[in-house]
Amino acid sequence: MTTGRLEAFSDGVMAIIITIMVLELRVPDGPTFHALAQSATGLLTYLLSFVYVGIYWNNHHHFFQLVQRVGGAVLWANLALLFCLSLLPFTTAWMDESAFASPPVMVYGVNLLVCALAWYVMQFAVFRTEGPASRARRAVGSDVKGKISPFVYLVGVAAAAVLPVLAVAVYTVVAVMWLVPDRRFERAAARPTD
Repeated sequence: MTTGRLEAFSDGVMAIIITIMVLELRVPDGPTFHALAQSATGLLTYLLSFVYVGIYWNNHHHFFQLVQRVGGAVLWANLALLFCLSLLPFTTAWMDESAFASPPVMVYGVNLLVCALAWYVMQFAVFRTEGPASRARRAVGSDVKGKISPFVYLVGVAAAAVLPVLAVAVYTVVAVMWLVPDRRFERAAARPTD
């Protein structure tokens, strides 16, 4: 089967995830900048998680432009990715409401880690479905950023046990690393099919 329904469903789920996260933001207690400043933590944690969902949406969109067909394994792997992403509103809110206490920051990092692992599982399900001639497989290539990210998340989780704010900085570094445009998929999509 083609990828159209999978992409449309994934787009919808990611839009809902972002909507749920913004609904978790608390309105400032008063009409002052001081009151707004008290909401700064919530705004920053929302921004970080919004960027992560945006990164996954962007990469998902580009990746599936190269995928010709999907099967049951790909559908389930995609659902696993969406499940992991759907936990971000919960872990984001918990991290914010705890004022960056160690356990919520660790759980947030684990959430980011399982999202990355679910992405790999989805990629490999596609590679297996399409076989060795997969355009997506060729475009992914050595995937240096993808291989480094889980290890950096683990560093962040470990740092959260000692200094949670440092862990949030580590998670932010990974997000910034992925914000740098990755042209692998665009270049592969621009090439004629073999």
